[in-house]
Amino acid sequence: MSLNRPAAIGTPIEEVDTPCLMVDLDAFERNVDTMRRFMEANGLRHRAHAKTHKSADIAAIQVARGGACGVCCQKVSEAEALVEGGVYDVLVSNQVVAPQKIERLAALAARARVMVCVDDLSNVADLSAAAVRHGADLGCLVEIDVGAGRCGVAPGEPVLAIAEAIAAAPNLRFAGLQAYQGKAQHVYDHAERKAMIQAAVDAVADTVARLKDRGLPCEIVAGAGTGTFEMEGTSGVYNELQCGSYIFMDADYQRVKDAQGQVISDFENSLFIYTSVMSKTKADKAICDAGLKAQSVDSGLPVIFGRTDVEYVKCSDEHGVIADPGNVLRLNDKLRLVPGHCDPTVNVYDWYVGVRGGRVEALWPVTARGMCL
Repeated sequence: MSLNRPAAIGTPIEEVDTPCLMVDLDAFERNVDTMRRFMEANGLRHRAHAKTHKSADIAAIQVARGGACGVCCQKVSEAEALVEGGVYDVLVSNQVVAPQKIERLAALAARARVMVCVDDLSNVADLSAAAVRHGADLGCLVEIDVGAGRCGVAPGEPVLAIAEAIAAAPNLRFAGLQAYQGKAQHVYDHAERKAMIQAAVDAVADTVARLKDRGLPCEIVAGAGTGTFEMEGTSGVYNELQCGSYIFMDADYQRVKDAQGQVISDFENSLFIYTSVMSKTKADKAICDAGLKAQSVDSGLPVIFGRTDVEYVKCSDEHGVIADPGNVLRLNDKLRLVPGHCDPTVNVYDWYVGVRGGRVEALWPVTARGMCL
């Protein structure tokens, strides 16, 4: 079986095989440093979301260089892959209710510091029993729905019974709240986004106060993403942020505006789909080798990085159509595409090709590729 490596260390960029997932290491490191400085300046912990990159190598950089306290994962299998890769502080920022998955989660918690989200009282006893069987300590965050409309109980009183049950259950530890407003992350208008987060902050603050009155202080008040982290981070309520896409950015995040109506400029594009022109039979059109199977287009088509003279306009399974009104592209020309949505795009690749100074400097496997159980 082929290892499907698109390059070797030292390969010139022009010779990297395509399509592949390329990381500009300079931009990537600047993004990591920028987030670290924000966390330090505001006295926050950063639990970086690994669903963005699914890579033990990148997680290690986020911890060592970026000061992250650990990572979030969305699936038990993703957490297993990262723990196996040397990441030993993981929050499964999701519900785990299937019996076989609970067993795997508890076994993992016997090997590493593991936490999980809970939004149903009946789940508490099952988690506790598995943790006892494996001799594990399992931290639990009660998830509240602060507007995303997905998982989580309503803020306030509904949280109390679950938190008290966790605190009383053998081998479980009530660790605090999960309060992620996912729907706000890609709201382009700043005022609308801010109003959504303020509503979340108010609900979280009320819930924290109610828990404290019951003798259940929250060690962790977690949430926030790349689109809103400054809002939660300066609220005085959240203390652990879960940003993920900031390391890469994507085309959709660059439509999110700041208070002045400008594109948020804290972070740079560092992740690209590197693609080649594979057909040029028409003067005004080129075909590249990055089609639907090379990316996710749920948030729109990719944007060609650094070019205004050509445009990615359409795709089928294995072909991308590029409008070339000036007839400037030729066979084997290379282009960098900024994916519309970085997270699911990453999941279709085996390797990251890290480049600096015109050559390949790093090859990182996508450790948890396809880990959806």
